Amino acid sequence: MSSNGAPIYVSDDDPEDPSRRVRPRVRRKRKNPGVRSWPDFARRSVAKWLPALSLLFLVCVWIYEVIKIGDGEIRRPPPVRKSDHAATQSSKEKPLGNLNKLDPTTRVVGGVRERCLKLLPPGELELLKIPTPMDSKSPLKELAYATETNGASKEGTFNLSMAYLEGSRFNLFSGNQTLEQRDQEFKKRTDLPLKLVTEKAKAHCGFYSEIGGFRISDEDKSYMKTCEVVVSTCAFGGGDDLYQPIGMSETSLQKVCYVAFWDEITLATQEAQGNKIDERRFIGKWRVIIVRDLPFRDQRLNGKVPKMLAHRLFPNARYSIWVDSKSQFRRDPLGVLEALLWRSNHELAISEHGARSSVYDEAKAVVHKNKATPAEVEVQLAQYRRDGLPEDKRFNGKKALAEASIIVREHTPVTNLFMCLWFNEVVRFTSRDQLSFPYVLWRLKGLTRINMFPVCTRKDLVNSMGHIRKAKPLTS
Repeated sequence: MSSNGAPIYVSDDDPEDPSRRVRPRVRRKRKNPGVRSWPDFARRSVAKWLPALSLLFLVCVWIYEVIKIGDGEIRRPPPVRKSDHAATQSSKEKPLGNLNKLDPTTRVVGGVRERCLKLLPPGELELLKIPTPMDSKSPLKELAYATETNGASKEGTFNLSMAYLEGSRFNLFSGNQTLEQRDQEFKKRTDLPLKLVTEKAKAHCGFYSEIGGFRISDEDKSYMKTCEVVVSTCAFGGGDDLYQPIGMSETSLQKVCYVAFWDEITLATQEAQGNKIDERRFIGKWRVIIVRDLPFRDQRLNGKVPKMLAHRLFPNARYSIWVDSKSQFRRDPLGVLEALLWRSNHELAISEHGARSSVYDEAKAVVHKNKATPAEVEVQLAQYRRDGLPEDKRFNGKKALAEASIIVREHTPVTNLFMCLWFNEVVRFTSRDQLSFPYVLWRLKGLTRINMFPVCTRKDLVNSMGHIRKAKPLTS
């Protein structure tokens, strides 16, 4: 009612009347009961299956340990000292996933999986002895090496630009072997029937002149003369890092020399990374030997000197194992000699090539990958064709093409001759030693007892890391 007494009627649906305002009903969507109960379901599931999953995990771990013991080798990496770790890996380099792995490489033979490299059990490896020298069955008993014979002065200073003879890669280190001399060094000693091969031979084999380069200190030479068995590697031009050998027995640690050849460029590169040579001239297990006055501009050729001429660097060594710098040697050296040489009565062991069998197919691959120029390769192949090298992909039923990153050998006159002739081929033609190996093998006509072991054996011998950095070439 208004103040003047006149009634005022209010409509039932007047929105301004609070007493008559009606709230609209809103239907709420019910939540999915499955979603609402998920946490409870998860907790119940985990509680139900956790014991079974834990038991399954423990069974898997137990099976893995049994397999390791069954392989005859516990594959835990040895403790790495600080100096060893610095020598193997730099934080600035790419991760090295294969480093320090000891897992055996296996293959299936006749439906049965077996190890590629069948080493003796650990207990027998510790008892291995270097066999006493026996009379070689080879008719070649003595090998001499060509040296300066023209009365040239042995006084003077090495000069890289002077070392090269015009138009040739031969120099004062290798000696200027003519094609006629090359042919005679093959023919007189290798092309004859075995019963007619003379007991003495002479060949060019590096170190032709005292001023030819590859200079090593007297202290290092004295150490090298003490080595009866040696594992060696090299890195020139600041190339690969130094990977510590693993997997050796205590007997091998006492009886085997581990020698790494560096030049001054590699020394500076490694010292910049914090890898210092200690007062004994060691880094880890490697005795580091610094080579001065490298004889070739091509660092690949310089690397062939310790690779192929170990018998000249280690005059008293009876056995040697060469390992390319891109790999980490991971087996017991005496065990390797027993498995690849002594057990099968071989003098030299080297891996078959994994991809190809023919030297002519390999030549195409070398050109395709720009490892050598087409002209260089054609000069080499043309000479081999003139000499009559067949295009057969196998010699005596086996591959002739080798992957030469690992060379295991006894130092006998005939294997030393093989390595000398092989070295002369890589100096004369291309540094791709896979191209010249089948040729030397063919010219020797079975004079050397060679074990061409399969690729899986090579993979068992080393952890392959690949090349870390490109070597710097020498300049005059």
